[in-house]
Amino acid sequence: MTAKDYSGSLDKTVLNYYMSLEADDKVMCEYIWIDGTGQGIRSKCKTLDYEPRKPEDCPEWNYDGSSTYQAEGSNSDMYLTPVAIFRDPFRRGKHKLVLCEVYKYNKEPADTNKRVTCKKVMDQAKADHPWFGIEQEYTLLAHDGHPFGWPKNGFPGPQGPYYCGVGANRVYGRDIVEAHYRACLYAGVKIAGCNAEVMPAQWEFQVGPCEGIDMGDHLWIGRYILERVAEDFGVVVTFDPKPMPGDWNGAGAHCNFSTLKMREDGGLKHIEIAIDKLSGHHTRHIEAYDPKQGEDNKRRLTGLHETSSIEDFSAGVANRGASIRIPRQVAADGKGYLEDRRPSSNCDPYSVTEVIVYTAVLGQ
Repeated sequence: MTAKDYSGSLDKTVLNYYMSLEADDKVMCEYIWIDGTGQGIRSKCKTLDYEPRKPEDCPEWNYDGSSTYQAEGSNSDMYLTPVAIFRDPFRRGKHKLVLCEVYKYNKEPADTNKRVTCKKVMDQAKADHPWFGIEQEYTLLAHDGHPFGWPKNGFPGPQGPYYCGVGANRVYGRDIVEAHYRACLYAGVKIAGCNAEVMPAQWEFQVGPCEGIDMGDHLWIGRYILERVAEDFGVVVTFDPKPMPGDWNGAGAHCNFSTLKMREDGGLKHIEIAIDKLSGHHTRHIEAYDPKQGEDNKRRLTGLHETSSIEDFSAGVANRGASIRIPRQVAADGKGYLEDRRPSSNCDPYSVTEVIVYTAVLGQ
């Protein structure tokens, strides 16, 4: 069975006719939010009579939280507060993607609204100018849950030729990756690069550098765009940190981090100070680095397949088996950034960036 056999994979040439129709002065705004799982993305569209230029130009909205694992049916209204705005690469023109925070009926943040506390921490650390770059790994699947392009009755050859590979026998799904990259550029997402990963059908895109709260905003929109692009191709995206058991690499969201002092001459000293602070709060960070407080990462952080052990903290120069890696060029230059390799691919970037700044900058 091919992707075209599924009713969800329709002929896009038919859609193109309707998408070319003029919408006069109306603007379609796709409101996007995180559901009760902490990793699922939901969205719905609202028509405005004007083109919004900033999030505050978009009205607050609501939705049924009982259908998103966030409320009971007897009291189901949840509120959407726009917090970031991007160009819509699917509808184009004046139309927008609107990232929203979620609030409960009593206007308290939803349990999975991690952005609120992240923003507070970033505001406290504003003078330190915390920069982030996250390397988002993901895996493409067919509708049956099997990795896209893999033999249906077996496995591809062992890992080795796939990382940054070229060729139809080494990479699967490049069209999706290219379309996603271009769509992110159009939207205004700070996408920095992409590459094929170690496991076949696994890819990575990088977002950053972003300062403060922008890291989470841009990564969530990057994920949303990826899901939408893959939907058009009839392919499934999974952010599961260990989609295939056995001798296959898992998927992470390595977080590169620096402050102004780290980036300036003599910054290596400040990187080492930050690592020392991080070493004292390993458990706190593991709990923040996946939606299940470490349970998902247990399958990935085994000490094998370019990971550290979930039980122990470690650091080293150019060591991809450590919790924290100092890139060799950073050690040579004496300044730059550190790479935290522990966050899982399905992490909430707000939780990740918040806890890093909380520990390494605010020293709490």
